[in-house]
Amino acid sequence: MVASPHLKLVAPAGGEDTDAWLTAVCSRFDDREADLIRRALQHVVLVYRERTLAGGEPLLTHVLAVATVVADLDLGHEAVVAALLFRCYDYEDGAAVLLKETFGDIVAMLAEGVAQMAQIGALRSSVDARSSTEQAAQLESLRKMLLAMVQDVRVVLVKLTDHVQTLRHAVKNDDRTFALDVAALTFDVFAPLANRLGMWQIKWELEDLAFRIREPDIYKKIARLLDEKRSDRERYINEIASVLRAELKRAGIAGDVNGRPKHIYSIYKKMRRKDVGFEALYDVRAIRVLVDEVKDCYAVLGIVHNLWAPIPHEFDDYIAKPKRNNYRSLHTAVIGPEDKAVEVQIRTHDMHRASELGVAAHWRYKEGSQRDARYDEKIAWLRQILDWRNEAGDSSELAERFRSGLFDDVVYVLTPQGRVIALPRGSTPVDFAYHVHSDLGHRCRGARVDGTMVPLNTPLSNGQRVEIIAAKQGAPSRDWLNPALGYIRSASARARVRQWFNRQNLEAAVAQGRAIVEKELQRHGRTDVGLDRLAQRFGYTRLNDFLADVGRGTIGSRQFQLELRPQPTAEAPAPETELVARPARAASASGGILVVGVDKLLTVPAKCCKPAPPDAIVGFVSRGRGVTIHRRDCHNVARLDPERLVEADWGTATGDVFAVDIEVLATDRTALLRDISEVLSREKINVTATRTASRNLSARMQFTLEISNLEQLRQVLKLIDEVPGVMRATRR
Repeated sequence: MVASPHLKLVAPAGGEDTDAWLTAVCSRFDDREADLIRRALQHVVLVYRERTLAGGEPLLTHVLAVATVVADLDLGHEAVVAALLFRCYDYEDGAAVLLKETFGDIVAMLAEGVAQMAQIGALRSSVDARSSTEQAAQLESLRKMLLAMVQDVRVVLVKLTDHVQTLRHAVKNDDRTFALDVAALTFDVFAPLANRLGMWQIKWELEDLAFRIREPDIYKKIARLLDEKRSDRERYINEIASVLRAELKRAGIAGDVNGRPKHIYSIYKKMRRKDVGFEALYDVRAIRVLVDEVKDCYAVLGIVHNLWAPIPHEFDDYIAKPKRNNYRSLHTAVIGPEDKAVEVQIRTHDMHRASELGVAAHWRYKEGSQRDARYDEKIAWLRQILDWRNEAGDSSELAERFRSGLFDDVVYVLTPQGRVIALPRGSTPVDFAYHVHSDLGHRCRGARVDGTMVPLNTPLSNGQRVEIIAAKQGAPSRDWLNPALGYIRSASARARVRQWFNRQNLEAAVAQGRAIVEKELQRHGRTDVGLDRLAQRFGYTRLNDFLADVGRGTIGSRQFQLELRPQPTAEAPAPETELVARPARAASASGGILVVGVDKLLTVPAKCCKPAPPDAIVGFVSRGRGVTIHRRDCHNVARLDPERLVEADWGTATGDVFAVDIEVLATDRTALLRDISEVLSREKINVTATRTASRNLSARMQFTLEISNLEQLRQVLKLIDEVPGVMRATRR
């Protein structure tokens, strides 16, 4: 329910005149509803009498004041009864059963919901020790959780009115520590909630009272600068509005003119935000004009400027040029009667509804921070259903709308320390554990939810406190990746489990490769060769990469035989390899390669070095497989039979493609492989093989590409280098 700008939120004067209070409140309800309120009052008089709250306020006086405001807000008789009864949970054993049997399910649900929201103070205290950035994020999560965990939005509204009354008493309280704590809770939680729910009157009172507690000197100074009481400001604005209404009528323009007096905290925020003094503010007094059509907005603007002198540089046309959040209105400031500055806002009724309920929701415009667009839409939806009397047949229908429409894709749960965590709806304790830390997820073996042991595939609900039971060492189960078993709901948790198993596969390949290498060294009698040195001789900079390729079978026994054969010594130097150009004619092989001295033999690119134009190349005449083409700098060329080496060069054939290996080293992140693949796709590069491995937040990726020349390869490597997270992209 959006409060009327003219609603007076008046609390009873005190003195516990319950009969007078009952008569005043029940006059707006039928006999059946009034009887329920009467019975609730009789019950709380017995329970609350002689009791006081933490700030010293009599409990009965407090709940009567809360129920009065709830009645003024037209939240229904069940909400009035709940406002009287919710404190019973603090003082009566078995209150839940008693209230349900005596006052019905709806009243019991509302009262219990308001009582449960008492945990707000404790949750907020757990935020205080964090950094300012963490505090802001956690407070935002806390506000969302409070909305998401209640079944009926009236629970939040009753709690807001309860806090208003606490704040009213705190202003007069001599206990400075108590008052400051109430004010801090107001600014952190309750004022933003009131703002988002469209409860403007409550929001303004919350902020002004909390500001008065926190900064009493500044509050009094601004009050003195205003040089008038709030009623005097409203009188002045009413006079301005009367003059403007008369002029609009004379011009034949149908329009609603209402005052919009500023509040002290709002004035203080604008002074601080603009870094100006009070005298530089032009909107201490404000008028809002609502008309039917856009052309009328500009007509009213002309009338306003004709009546009063406009203040230079204080005109903004958000109709011709709306704000990014689609806020539309005309803003101007003029010098009105008595030489006082007045701000005037002019908009159509449709613009006003969009501003109050649509994309440009008032809370978002005022708070000035960018938020999740989907959350904005849900808050706009929530504020539209608050006027439940016009659309909902009864209270249960409203509650059902609230449960089914708000935060249907997110669940908010608590850590044992009170930190609020947002997870996808349907998340389990396993999702929770991985959200807190990957290592905790790997070691997760059980979970307690609200102190009770539950299976790991139990879906979590809003407001539950989750504690993970973890082993000292452990690993995830492959069952967690089975969607049918329901252990994991979030994509991030599933990715971390898969990453763990990929890492284990890599470690298994390394172990197998180490065993093969040691066996080959023994077989060739070369146990004197160090593994690091051997990896370098095979062209690897990292030993584990070399061992993993051996374990996967990429490097075979034949390559070990060539690499481990006796090396030349100083006493018996190997004959120098000399590539002799034979006088035979050069024939073009099928691959566009010219081989000197060999006629029409099949040429095959070597798999070890994968040459491509314009690499310097050399041919090796193999037995039965034609000529194998190596790069001249290939580490295997020095071990080949020099008698079978022939000169070779690239021919002029076009359209040929060559396989080339590249390696990409990057910081591991989501969608890294997709981004690199998009680069290759844009460049029309065919990928014939891919191998990736992640370890310690680093990713090493190897691709086999089909390219036509090295210039194309250089361009591809340059583009891959520009992908976010990529540290190096090189040819192998």
